[in-house]
Amino acid sequence: MTILWSIILCEIVGLVVSKQVTFENHKVFKITMTTSMETELLNRLTKISDGFSFWRASSVSKQVELMVAPHKLPEFYEMMAQIQAPYEVCIENVQTLINRTTPANVSMEFDFKNYHPLDTIYKNLHDLTKQYPNIVQTIVGGKTYEGRLIIGVKVSFKANNPGVFIESGIHASEWIAPATAMYIFHQLLTSNNTEVRALAESHDWYIFPVFNPDGYEYTHTTNRLWRKTRKPYGSGCYGSDPNRNWGYKWNTGGSNNHPCSEIYAGPAAFSEIEIKSMSEYINSISDKFYAYIGLHGYSQLLMFPYGYTTDRVDNYDNMYDIGMKAITALAKRYGTNYTVGSIAETIYVASGNSNDWIKGVYNKSIVYVYELRDKGQYGFLLPPEQIIPTGEETLDSIIAMLKEAKTLKERL
Repeated sequence: MTILWSIILCEIVGLVVSKQVTFENHKVFKITMTTSMETELLNRLTKISDGFSFWRASSVSKQVELMVAPHKLPEFYEMMAQIQAPYEVCIENVQTLINRTTPANVSMEFDFKNYHPLDTIYKNLHDLTKQYPNIVQTIVGGKTYEGRLIIGVKVSFKANNPGVFIESGIHASEWIAPATAMYIFHQLLTSNNTEVRALAESHDWYIFPVFNPDGYEYTHTTNRLWRKTRKPYGSGCYGSDPNRNWGYKWNTGGSNNHPCSEIYAGPAAFSEIEIKSMSEYINSISDKFYAYIGLHGYSQLLMFPYGYTTDRVDNYDNMYDIGMKAITALAKRYGTNYTVGSIAETIYVASGNSNDWIKGVYNKSIVYVYELRDKGQYGFLLPPEQIIPTGEETLDSIIAMLKEAKTLKERL
């Protein structure tokens, strides 16, 4: 859900012919926009320029994080002098961090010391299905434009438990999300912690680590910062934002109609086969789960519907209270601070997202989306040594979330 707003047309065309996009000496700046005029000028510049792209843009906090190509630095500094918005460098060289998150010699064996490509993740899902045949079931939830399967797992220790659905990796560049989903999956199977064991064995778990396999594979082979799907839309434009393509209040705000935009909603709701087929799978099990949790990166936010409007959801107070319990538990281990609120009120308006669809169509009571670590020091390029700490604290918060949800339900 975090926005890499506008990787420009000529750069996208370059992806078709180049083997690996480089971001050598690209810098990321954190800018505080104090007036609407400043925001409008910056937005206009990124739309017409070939060297600026938003990593994060919060219309609520007025904080933006902007990546600037080296040849555009003089123009950027001139613009900052004109609008006099406070700014600071948060990443000196994007490629240095890319190299750090994609080491040259990664073992094909799955671990939590590295970020892994799609094949390694899928192999691990299959391996654990074989290792725990009475507990883990491999699921094919959908397919992709390029013909890949969207593979997940169902973890069930006994029949007819209440269900929890975990969606991850819908935005391809957010590698910490699939890694965290995989960490949770492993802990549900292997942890000796009594709270984890109780949670694992009292629920059925539907976990899909990579909702956007084509885009995720592309980040490993060609462009580390790719966000969207990979369906061609002509004029060198590829993909739509799969978290703007769901069919509830589709394209009513916080999305774009231009196919090259990073928040392109697609030509119609469910136009992307990934989202269409996954929506059909979710519909087939909609009576099997009561909680839906999305994992994204980055910003350290725990949010709930709605994204399409600032109007508050019917169970807003309960969602907020549960969220506060969850982030309090999350902070205990490492002191990581999160903010709780609805999507539109906490970060920005974003219509056509999966959480709104789950709430709007099925009226599930527990629907949250995490923007995981960090707050901008690394952005999408979180070092792999933070995979385990992120997984640990996220699982801590999910334990607290579902406990509090149960407590509130029993009080009613």
